[in-house]
Amino acid sequence: QVQLVESGGGLVQPGGSLRLSCAASGSIFRFYAMGWYRQAPGKQRELVARIFRTASTNYADSVKGRFTISRNNAKNTVYLQMNSLKPEDTAVYYCNAVEDGSLLNYWGQGTQVTVSS
Repeated sequence: QVQLVESGGGLVQPGGSLRLSCAASGSIFRFYAMGWYRQAPGKQRELVARIFRTASTNYADSVKGRFTISRNNAKNTVYLQMNSLKPEDTAVYYCNAVEDGSLLNYWGQGTQVTVSS
């Protein structure tokens, strides 16, 4: 059973930074892609950033230039570095992994990010 455990959320002032971590149980090489999604109150869950096994990445337009997704294969961990945070970035952030072959989706439990002065 795949487990994804997020950490690093919290309260930060506008313009601040946070780094989210997503630790997977076992090797992340078995995933076709890993990414971060977010869901704000009253809104649908949306893709924030994704990294593929090839190391290519894509980002939502709203976070381009501010957020960076990366991974450490040795630690089976994916990160989301968030800079220049805005109040509209406030949401629960979820880690996602798509298994190669089966294309099964796995989700973490979510971590709250609040951007407020």
